[in-house]
Amino acid sequence: MSKTIESVAIVGGGFMGAGLAESASIAGVPVMIRELPEFIDASRARLEKSLGGAVRRGKLDAGQRDAALANITFTSDLKDVAGYDLVIEAVPENLDLKLSIMKSLDQIVSPDTIIASNTSAIPIAQLGAMVSHPERVVGLHFFSPVPVMKLVEIVRALDTSDKTVAAANQFAERLGKHAIETKDRSGFIVNFLLTPYLMAAVRMFDEGFASREDIDAAMKLGAGHPMGPLTLCDFIGLDVLNAVCVSLYEEFKQAEYAPPPLMKRMIAAGRLGRKSGKGFYDYA
Repeated sequence: MSKTIESVAIVGGGFMGAGLAESASIAGVPVMIRELPEFIDASRARLEKSLGGAVRRGKLDAGQRDAALANITFTSDLKDVAGYDLVIEAVPENLDLKLSIMKSLDQIVSPDTIIASNTSAIPIAQLGAMVSHPERVVGLHFFSPVPVMKLVEIVRALDTSDKTVAAANQFAERLGKHAIETKDRSGFIVNFLLTPYLMAAVRMFDEGFASREDIDAAMKLGAGHPMGPLTLCDFIGLDVLNAVCVSLYEEFKQAEYAPPPLMKRMIAAGRLGRKSGKGFYDYA
């Protein structure tokens, strides 16, 4: 019989972590967000803004919003995640940081606590190696923005147990998500397929083959995509996308996964996309 997840702690209250908390709290799951002290207010404001937007759009009523907010607590002490059924690591896509978090969690949570990572591309086995009882480690890759996007990739590492995968599936279903299962390799399903497409668009633009507007219009109007590839790069964040590219290139050593020089220069200049106000397009 699989473990039933009745509470979740999320390590990291950024865009993804806050989105995870929102989705879980709306589904009636008690949530704790662990965030660094200097970022807790921003995380709380992000949640309040998003839930307020859901009320304005008619997705929630005011009572549901208030109940969701009441379901979420914040802490700056990692030790406070002890006692939760599921702990999801949702810190930035930095391997050393994620490995450190996983190692710390192993010293805090009980042996039967499920530990998940929301990584976009890092192999789950690599993170699970930091944890005793690695059979309870699983990938739960949600997509941005979490409250809107229906997909979650459940990533089974070499040691992940059937019991853990079953619990992850039940949790995803409770959140109203469509879960798909994948084996553990960098990029999983979506980013393995998506990244070469996005990098091809960046190279095409860098080479002056076509304008950014025409590249995006081609894929929107010709392929039926909801947004063009350069707009999607900006939406994901070039820093996040670069981390995915590096992970994929390290794993497969194939040129289509390598981040183009233009993207590296844009990151160095602080042009990260929508979140910084400027990427391939200007959002100021």
